[in-house]
Amino acid sequence: MPTLTVENYLKTTLLTGQKTGSDWVTTGQLATALSVAPGTVTAMLKTLAESGHADYRPYEGVRLTKVGREVAVRILRRHRLIELFLVKTLGLDWDQVHEEAENMEHAVSDNLVDRMDEFLGRPIADPHGDPIPSANGAMRGHPERAIPLDSVSPGQCVRIIRVTDQEGEFLRFLSDSGISLHKECRVVYNSREAGIVTAEVDGRNVTLGHPAARQLLVELI
Repeated sequence: MPTLTVENYLKTTLLTGQKTGSDWVTTGQLATALSVAPGTVTAMLKTLAESGHADYRPYEGVRLTKVGREVAVRILRRHRLIELFLVKTLGLDWDQVHEEAENMEHAVSDNLVDRMDEFLGRPIADPHGDPIPSANGAMRGHPERAIPLDSVSPGQCVRIIRVTDQEGEFLRFLSDSGISLHKECRVVYNSREAGIVTAEVDGRNVTLGHPAARQLLVELI
């Protein structure tokens, strides 16, 4: 069975590739995502290639093999179901569950995760709107509907369907501003020059910089 470190590398490679839209992930991207030295990443990528979990090319990066992707998706499924389980059953806030799930995802069995999935009603998204892979590894959800908030024109009404920045401080800021998953709001101002978006949320104007607004994926309503 893959070690905890191997699972973390595989999951991070999968997530980074999804974010960039490329099967190939560079050593630098992984080093940044994992907060480790590039040399440490290179050594691990060689190990992943030797074990058949990834294809590694010096100066190009890494690409998951079929086996590596299966492991990565399984860990991702565990992580996101655990997050949702902690919110739904223990009442934890969405800014509290990421680190807990990071610790638990390597310890729980697939059987327990399947029971969680059944108990929660086969959900397709976690508390942040991230898609939860099915038991057979299929990625679910409706990404074609999702657009970043910073691209929405003034006057348009939207519903928050995903938050891609899951740092606790950012999520707490959103909660304090009245922004949560499935919340509906109306964009009242969007300036590319000023780099800000203002949205009306429950009668209150909330202003975000474009980098922050880009982390909120919405659907038009």
